[in-house]
Amino acid sequence: MSKVYLNGAFLPVTEAKVSVMDRGFIFGDGVYEVIPSYGGYFLRLEQHLNRLDASLASIRLDNPLSRQEWRSVLRHLVGAPPTPDQSVYLQITRGAPPRRDHLCPDGVSPTVFASASPIKPRDPKIATHGVACITRPDIRWQRCEVKSTSLVAAVMMRREAEDAGALETIMHRDGMVTEGAVSNVLVIESDTIMTPPISHLLLPGITRELALLLAEEHGIRYLEEPIPLATLRNADEIWLSSSTREVLPVTRLDGEPVGDGQPGQLWQRMDRLYQAYKEQVRNGDV
Repeated sequence: MSKVYLNGAFLPVTEAKVSVMDRGFIFGDGVYEVIPSYGGYFLRLEQHLNRLDASLASIRLDNPLSRQEWRSVLRHLVGAPPTPDQSVYLQITRGAPPRRDHLCPDGVSPTVFASASPIKPRDPKIATHGVACITRPDIRWQRCEVKSTSLVAAVMMRREAEDAGALETIMHRDGMVTEGAVSNVLVIESDTIMTPPISHLLLPGITRELALLLAEEHGIRYLEEPIPLATLRNADEIWLSSSTREVLPVTRLDGEPVGDGQPGQLWQRMDRLYQAYKEQVRNGDV
C-alpha cells in the first residue's frame, strides 16, 4: 500500500493524516466496506456500494461521494485492467468536530478514506484440509447489519479463535447461529445449503449472496432459515463466506471433526463454481 485516498486527494500513505478528534477514532462512528478486485475488475461492485449506502443510511450519514466518484476513486487505487488481484478498503466517518461530544454538531464534513492492498492467494492446504472454527456466544450489539467500524467484539472473537488454533469464531445467540466474527456461515445438511436469514443480527454478506446465486443457477437446493446450534454441530459440511476469503470449508468445530473431517463434495462443487465466476470477473465478463 503506497498510495491512499483521503478527503479528495490521493497521497502517499505516510502523508495521510486524520485528526485525533475524528469521530471514527473517538467513537468508532463510521462505516466501511471491502471490495475485491480481480485483474482490475471489481466483484459485484454495485452490491457492495448498495450495502455501503444501507450502512450509511442506518447511522443517518449521507454518502459524500456519488457512484461515479466512488468508481473513479476505486479505479485510481487499483489501476486499469489487467492488474494484480487487490482488496479495496473504504471507510466513512462522521468527521472531526472541534470537541468530543456524543452528539455531533451540524456542518461537520465526513472523513472519507480508501486504500488498496494485494489479495493473498488462498493456502492450497485449505482445499484438502479445510479450516478450524470455535463457537462462542454472540456478545455484539443488535445492529449487526450495519458494517460499522465499531469492531471490538469481532477483534476479541478473532483473538479467541487464534488462541484456540482456529481461523474463525462462529457466534450464536439464544441457541441460534448468527455468523462468524468476520464471515457469514452456511451449513450443509443432506445436500442442502442452509444459512440464517438476513436480519439485524447479521451482516448481509455479498459473498453469501453470490454463493446462493450460484447455487440457484446450478440446481443446488438452499434454504434461508434459522439454524439451531445443534444443527451446526451435526452438519455434514460447514462453510464460511467473506469477500477476501471467498467460501471456505470448515473441517473442525470446537476440536471435533465436521462430517468426515475433510472438505465436503458440495463445497468442492461450490468452489469450482466460485472460481469460474472469478475468472469471468477477471476477464471483464460480469
